[in-house]
Amino acid sequence: MPAAPAPFRMPPEWAPHERTWMAWPGPNPTFASDAELARARGAWVAVARAVRRFEPVTMVVGPGQEEGAAALLGPDVELVVRPLDDAWMRDIGPTFVTDGSTLAAVDWTFNGWGAQGWARWESDQHIARAVAELTGAPAHSSPLVNEGGAIHVDGEGTVLLTETVQ
Repeated sequence: MPAAPAPFRMPPEWAPHERTWMAWPGPNPTFASDAELARARGAWVAVARAVRRFEPVTMVVGPGQEEGAAALLGPDVELVVRPLDDAWMRDIGPTFVTDGSTLAAVDWTFNGWGAQGWARWESDQHIARAVAELTGAPAHSSPLVNEGGAIHVDGEGTVLLTETVQ
């Protein structure tokens, strides 16, 4: 009888990885004003440039936002255009997992932070699968409603969760 395949696991936060994925802040209810959106974009630029010193950064940008994003981010941050509702890639993007040799992506069920009245997620619910496709990693849909930023693991079996999300 052949051995069972190795289970997939989520590596710890500090494990080496190929690149960082981010989502560009576009106009949405998260930002109360144009000035607030501009400040947020400045913060995203600072993070992307800091990370880029060490590894590639890919920024998912909503349609029509690419020219402004490129002007602020510079040529060394890769842009990909996909419909977006908000800019929290950690919550809307995939959770990458590995069995030691194969990379895969978990596509959580994203519901706009608990279907908040202000939230929009018609596009964001598809970002995890889009990122997985762009990386070539197979995506595995999960029925669990989750935000990727609500879980943290140490890679050895310990998981920290937020009670309000899970």
